[in-house]
Amino acid sequence: MASKSKNLVIVESPAKARTLSAILGAGYDVRASVGHIRDLPKSKLGVDVEQDFAPQYIVPKEKRDVVRQLKEAVAQAGSVFLATDPDREGEAISWHVVQATELEQGRYRRVVFHEITPDAVKEAFQEPRDIDLCLVDAQQARRVLDRLVGYKISPLLWQKIRRGLSAGRVQSVALRMIVEREREIQGFKPREYWTIDALLNKEGAAPEDAFKARLYGRTSHKKLEIPDQASADGLVSELRDATLRVAGVRARPLRRRPQPPFTTSTLQQEASRRLNFTAKRTMQVAQHLYEGIEIHGSGRVGLITYMRTDSVAVAEVARNEARHFIHGRWGGPYVPHQPRVYKTKAKGAQEAHEAIRPTSVTRTPESLKKELTPDQFKLYTLIWQRFVASQMADAAYDQTTAEVEAAPRANPSDLLHLRATCTVLTFPGYRAVYEESKDNGNGDGEQDRLPPLVQGDELRLLDVTPEQHFTEPPPRFTEATLVKALEENGIGRPSTYAPIISTILDRGYVERDGRALKPLDLGFVVNDMLVEQFPSIVDVGFTAEMEEDLDQVARGERAWQPVIKEFYGPLEEALGRARHAPKAVEETSETCEKCGRPMLLRWGRFGRFLACSGFPDCRNTRPVEGEEKAEALPPTDETCPECGAPMAVKRGRFGMFLACTRYPECKGVKRIERKVGVECPLCGKGDVVQRQSRKGRRRTFYGCSRYPECTYTSWSRPLPDPCPSCGQRQLAASGAKKTQCGACGWKGELATAPEAELAQAPA
Repeated sequence: MASKSKNLVIVESPAKARTLSAILGAGYDVRASVGHIRDLPKSKLGVDVEQDFAPQYIVPKEKRDVVRQLKEAVAQAGSVFLATDPDREGEAISWHVVQATELEQGRYRRVVFHEITPDAVKEAFQEPRDIDLCLVDAQQARRVLDRLVGYKISPLLWQKIRRGLSAGRVQSVALRMIVEREREIQGFKPREYWTIDALLNKEGAAPEDAFKARLYGRTSHKKLEIPDQASADGLVSELRDATLRVAGVRARPLRRRPQPPFTTSTLQQEASRRLNFTAKRTMQVAQHLYEGIEIHGSGRVGLITYMRTDSVAVAEVARNEARHFIHGRWGGPYVPHQPRVYKTKAKGAQEAHEAIRPTSVTRTPESLKKELTPDQFKLYTLIWQRFVASQMADAAYDQTTAEVEAAPRANPSDLLHLRATCTVLTFPGYRAVYEESKDNGNGDGEQDRLPPLVQGDELRLLDVTPEQHFTEPPPRFTEATLVKALEENGIGRPSTYAPIISTILDRGYVERDGRALKPLDLGFVVNDMLVEQFPSIVDVGFTAEMEEDLDQVARGERAWQPVIKEFYGPLEEALGRARHAPKAVEETSETCEKCGRPMLLRWGRFGRFLACSGFPDCRNTRPVEGEEKAEALPPTDETCPECGAPMAVKRGRFGMFLACTRYPECKGVKRIERKVGVECPLCGKGDVVQRQSRKGRRRTFYGCSRYPECTYTSWSRPLPDPCPSCGQRQLAASGAKKTQCGACGWKGELATAPEAELAQAPA
C-alpha cells in the first residue's frame, strides 16, 4: 500500500503507468484506470430525457475492483495528479475518476503532456491545472448524442430488418458515403477517348536521342478531343504526312516542399498505402509507441508524441533538434534557412496539440530495430522519416518542356500541337529520407530525359501510337481515402476514425475487397432505411455542423444541453414517423409449399432467406436458391479427416465451419479454430487455439492445435508477453483486464488500454 509521503498519479493504461513510474521515481505511486471507469449502462438508455438529458453513469461490474483499488490509493496519497491523455476523452476520464473515487476539491490537479519524456513530464508537473469542464462537457455531449442515436434508432432496425443491427451518429454517415460511392460506380457509363503519342527524333541524331511527345491540340480547336477510333485514325494519317519542327523549348526550375508531419488522419492514410495497415492496427501500434517501449540501457521510453491529434504544429525544441540532426547527417544544404512551421487545415483542429513525431530524432529507426516488433519498427520508421523530412530543404528539379508543331500536308495552316515534358531531380532535399507516394503513370508526355532541342529543329516521325481509353468510375473507398473524406468533411475526430471503420465492418454492412471497402446487401438495406426515415441524421453536412457545435461546447462558447435538445426534437419526430414504415421485406413469385401463400424475402442472422407471408400461422422458411452455394468459400489448406480431400468454409446454424468438398459423398466436418498468437506452452510445437466446450453450458477454453498428441488446455487465454516477475511466458488473461502468471502466480493488469469507443446499441 502506498505510503502517506507518496503522491498518486492516475493514468489510463498500465503500459503508460510503467513508463511514467520510471520517469517520476520512488516518490510517486502511478496507477492505471484501464480506460473509462464509469459509463452509461448497456441495458438501458441511461439518459434522462426529462431532466435536461442528464447522463446516468454507473461503474461497470468489470471496473469495480479498479475503482476500489483507486479509492484505497487516494486515501493513502498526499496529492493526486490526473495524467490521462491530452484530449477530450482523457479529460473526461480524469473527471470520472474524481467522481468515482469521491476526490475532494483541492486534493487533485490535472497534468497534461503530449509526449512521455522526462522533460515533458517534469514540465507538466510544474504547471498543473484544474480539470477543463468545457472539454468534459463536450465529451459528455458526444456520448449522450451517440447513445440517443444508437439506442433510439437501432431497435427500429431490429423491427424493420433484423435483430443485432446498429445505427450510429457517425458510423451511419460513413456507411452512407460508401453506399453512395458504390451506386455511383454501378450507374457509371464509361466514355471512350483516345490519346496519340508520337516517337520523334532530330534529323541525323542518334537513335537513343528519340523522345515521345503527346498530341494535345490543333490551331482550329481550342481543345482537341479524340472520341473514337475514326477520329484517331484521321489524326494519325495527318501526323504521318506532316512536317514536324520544334516550336519552342522552355526550361524552368521547380521546387517541392515536404509534407507536414503526421496527424492521426494522415498517419492512418499513409500506413494503409505503404504498410497495408488497417486504421485499427495503426492506432494499436502507435499506442504502444506512445506509451513506452522497453529500450536496452534506457528503460521504458515513450518513442512518439500523442497519436490522436489533428494538428501539424511542432514544438520549437523538436524543430531545433531536427535541424541539428539533419545538419550533422546530410550537411548544411539540407537544412532550410528558416525552421518550417506548418498550419493545420483540418476543420476544428485543436492547435494546442502537436503533430505525431518521434520524441527524439536521435533515436533513429535503425538504432531501435532490435527493440521493436516488426509492426512497431515499420510504423516508427514511417513517423520518423516523415517528421525529419518535414524539417528539411525543398527538393529541386529542372523541368524542360518542348512544344512541337506538325503541319499536315493537306492543310499546313491548321497545325497539330504536341508536347514533351522532362523533369530531372537536381537536389534531393527532403527526398533523401522520405519519398512521397506517386500517382500511377508519367502524365501527358512526361519522361525521364529529353535530347538537346532548340526552336526550329526539324524533326522526323519514327512512330505514332494511338491508344484507346475509357473514362473510369470513381474508385471505391479504401480505409485511407475514407478517413481522408471524413476529415475533409469534418465528420468525426481523430479518436473515432478507426472505431468507425471497425464498426461498419463488424456489423456486416461492409466488407474488404482487397483494400477497398465494398458495401454488402445488408449495408444497402440499412443505409436506405436510415436515409429514408432519418435524412438529417445521416446527412454529411448536418453531422459536420454537429461536430462544430461540439467544438463550441469544448471552447466554452455554448452549454451542452441546448445542443442535445436541438438535436433530440427532430430525432423524436423522425422516430414517430419511422415506426409506421413497412418492414424491409421483398415480395417474390415463390409460393409456400405448406400453405400456398406468397413467400417473402427477409433478413436473418446469416443473410437473406425466404419466409411465408402467413407468419405466424405458417412458419415455413427456406434458403434463397443459389445463395447457399454462393456462401461457400474456395477450398482451404485443411484436409478432410475422413477422406483426405480439401475442405471448404461453409455457414451453418451455429456459424462457420469446415466441410469436405466431396459432400454429400463424404460428410467430414471440422471446427474452425481461432489462433490466439501464442505457441503451446506445453509442447512448444502447436499453436494455442480458441475452442468451445461441447457439454452443458458452452464455454470458451484454449487448447493446443496438436490435440490429441498434446493435451494442453486452459480456461484463461494465454498471452504472448513474458511475466514481468519471473520472465517466463506463462501469462494468461484471468479477467477482462487482469493477468496472471501460471509459473510464479504473479497477478497484474493487461498492458493494452481500450480504444475510444463509439456508442453502440445493446446486442
